[in-house]
Amino acid sequence: MADHQESSVTLPSDPASVPAARRFVSELLTEWGMSDAAPAVDAVRLIVSELATNAVLHTFGQSPTFTVDVQLDHDEQLRIGVTDSHPRWPQRLPAAVQQDNGRGMVIIRHLAAESGGQLLVTPTDDGGKTVWITLPWGAPVQ
Repeated sequence: MADHQESSVTLPSDPASVPAARRFVSELLTEWGMSDAAPAVDAVRLIVSELATNAVLHTFGQSPTFTVDVQLDHDEQLRIGVTDSHPRWPQRLPAAVQQDNGRGMVIIRHLAAESGGQLLVTPTDDGGKTVWITLPWGAPVQ
């Protein structure tokens, strides 16, 4: 495998794009050699689903598209970023039992930490942000 591989897709900020983002990443990981049965695959699918859903729901129509970037460095580190053009960064909300939403970032942080990874938010040149998840390649997520 190459020292560095990357791919990206830009999708409309529409709920129908969430499964498309998840499928894009799943197919890419398979192409790059991760078995579809690997424990990390389900966690990565859930992370991508949550990040894409956030990009669609929490930009309030101010980001017409979002981009999913996937990078694999030296067969060791997988980076997945979801970029939108809305300036509001993800908020850490209390996970009250009554809340219908607000748990996505909690789930993402937990899955990343459980696998030895991390979450990072970076600004974009156009005033938006990218939410990055970095995981060890083939991380043994449970």
